[in-house]
Amino acid sequence: MNAQVDRPIGMFDSGFGGLTVARSVIDLLPSEDLVYIGDTARYPYGPKPASEVRSYAIELATSLVRDFNAKLIIVACNTAASVALGELQSLLSVPVIGVVEPGAQALVEATTNNRVAVIGTVGTIASGAYESAVAGASRSVSREVSLTATACPGFVEFVERDETSGQAVTELAGKLLAPIRKAGVDALLLGCTHYPYLSAVISEVMGSGVKLINSADATASEVRDVLIKNNISRSVDDEVKSSHEFYSSGDVQHFAELGRRFLGPELSLAKQWPK
Repeated sequence: MNAQVDRPIGMFDSGFGGLTVARSVIDLLPSEDLVYIGDTARYPYGPKPASEVRSYAIELATSLVRDFNAKLIIVACNTAASVALGELQSLLSVPVIGVVEPGAQALVEATTNNRVAVIGTVGTIASGAYESAVAGASRSVSREVSLTATACPGFVEFVERDETSGQAVTELAGKLLAPIRKAGVDALLLGCTHYPYLSAVISEVMGSGVKLINSADATASEVRDVLIKNNISRSVDDEVKSSHEFYSSGDVQHFAELGRRFLGPELSLAKQWPK
């Protein structure tokens, strides 16, 4: 059992966005080892066909189990989770957690007027995953919630260029978020792990009456619960120092430099993913 407990948590994303989830996991579970792969050579996933994203997800998740002996996989990418989560759960011998369901649950719990919204990549919104997840979350709390789902092409590219403020991104946000403002929602889920980096711009456009929901904290809580349920949670021990490894399929130096600004000092060094 000790050998299994001491295995790392594996996580992957199309690039930098999943670092928001990594931050929450590290903060909530400081004793757990973590291995993160950013597939920066093939981002963004949002505009790509579902079949292509699914193949990437299988390759990355399989690598985390095979090459890094991960005890649990976090699909820290909404697009990948929306098209591949079920298949990964059937394929792999370890628990697999996505970001869609935890985010939807947090969204439903946050609303007071029962009008909510989610923004995501073209692929995520087209999949219908959030409609299903919000409907399920609504049933679980016996509420009828109206959902507005809107794709925001271009947001990921701004984040990956580290352009998280300024006139260009603000103008794009104003245009893309117009249908959500019109819908009168009081809670908005950032349905892409890149979007929290644009929180200031999105909040400015939406106004103070709309609560922004980041699925990262909800996902970290789900990870904790699944680890405990499966008896693979590492006990907190001040004498055991956890390790955090970060890999990129693309430019490693760029990933490390930009990733440190997003995540913090834990990303002190990035390596090339041994694809």
